Amino acid sequence: MITKREDIRNIAIIAHVDHGKTTLVDQLLRQSGVFRENQEVVERVMDSNDIERERGITILSKNTAVNYKGTKINIIDTPGHADFGGEVERVLKMVNGVILVVDAYEGAMPQTKFVLRKALEMALPVIVCINKIDRPEARPMEVIDEILELFIDLDASEEQLDCPFVFASAKAGFAKKELDDPEKDMGPLFETIIDYIPAPEGDPEAPTQMLISTIDYNDYVGRIGVGKVDNGSVKVNQECVIVNHHDPDKFRKVKIGKLYEFEGLNRVEVTEAGIGSIVAISGISDIHIGDTLCSPENPEAIPFQKISEPTIAMHFMVNDSPLAGQEGKYITSRHIRERLFKELNTDVSLRVEETDSPDCFKVSGRGELHLSVLIENMRREGFEFAVSKAEVLYHYDERNRKLEPMELAYVDVPEEFSGAVIQKLTSRKGELQGMSPANGGYTRLEFSIPSRGLIGYRGEFMTDTKGNGILNTIFDGYGLTRGICTTESRGL
Repeated sequence: MITKREDIRNIAIIAHVDHGKTTLVDQLLRQSGVFRENQEVVERVMDSNDIERERGITILSKNTAVNYKGTKINIIDTPGHADFGGEVERVLKMVNGVILVVDAYEGAMPQTKFVLRKALEMALPVIVCINKIDRPEARPMEVIDEILELFIDLDASEEQLDCPFVFASAKAGFAKKELDDPEKDMGPLFETIIDYIPAPEGDPEAPTQMLISTIDYNDYVGRIGVGKVDNGSVKVNQECVIVNHHDPDKFRKVKIGKLYEFEGLNRVEVTEAGIGSIVAISGISDIHIGDTLCSPENPEAIPFQKISEPTIAMHFMVNDSPLAGQEGKYITSRHIRERLFKELNTDVSLRVEETDSPDCFKVSGRGELHLSVLIENMRREGFEFAVSKAEVLYHYDERNRKLEPMELAYVDVPEEFSGAVIQKLTSRKGELQGMSPANGGYTRLEFSIPSRGLIGYRGEFMTDTKGNGILNTIFDGYGLTRGICTTESRGL
């Protein structure tokens, strides 16, 4: 019989880059008593790797959990950057609702649109949190109108349009339901989550069913599968089978080694977990995203969205320059190969292929940022290698016409620089789709442009706009190639 777990809420926090999502999670953790009174906590505690902290972006989705008045709230902090969209799509399968965080000054931004569309398509209820309302230039009421327009553009249902709005300052640590309410704590946001986000449903008596939505990796225990228990329960030492919606031939018997639930920032070992619980499982060596763990008597896979395909590729090679061996300690093809294939354990949007040369590997990813983060991580870990210029991955349609990946580029620039930006992007085969005035003397430009036209452009863009421009891109499918771009021939 289908029942609800009223003591659990599962939510994802989605937002555009830099709208305060990770800081908001910090406050929810602090105010729910996860940290001791005298515990020293770094800011943006959820951004755990160095690059995330330096760039101020979230790259990997992360799980945490807080307790509020007897209800356990599982929170997943997701990346706001479209290059890491592979993370977002999967994570939404685990939750029953989302909190959309929007900056009270910047309003709805392109990346907001990308992630929000995914949530609305999956019929998830949305709580809108207007963040940074203590900014001097905040304009919360106008931002509400912008968001409702965005919902209508994305074909939101009537229930989704009738969503609650919460006003907050994650930095100052308060939330409120009305703008003129007193500024106290995050309580109003917690209450809105419990009132508005539905409790997870499932049949506790049915055979076990659990979809693996994220993979973690640990050198001591190997692969760790994270997912939500949809039906039945999961126990330590339970015999299960693994099946996969996109791979009908997959059928493996496995045994659950260890089982963990999330408490604050920690994983806590448990012996059993029921419907609606988000758990991590270790001890299954060959577990992948999209696998369903089932009872042997009813091996039925849960449908799962296919991961978006890569659009851009680079070759990673052994460094054979005259200065080889001076920058890193891992320099052989064996080291590079092991490290790249280890990355596949956790990054599902990445592809690594061997080439004709044993010293060269073709690595494909979702975009420039995606690959640049991998390169930077490897460099910091002591790997020395060379990379080729980035190239896009072409497809062919049924009439054998060449298709290339296209992107929508949204550019916010001070008015005096808009001419230079339009000229540069047009020369790179961009087509201007729209131009409108934005806040504070800025102009917003919208371009449709081939992915290859954007390769190497960001540095030029910062120079052309004297560091004042904002460039956001979203993958927009494949289209017919647009001929030769007049880009200067100088690598990335």
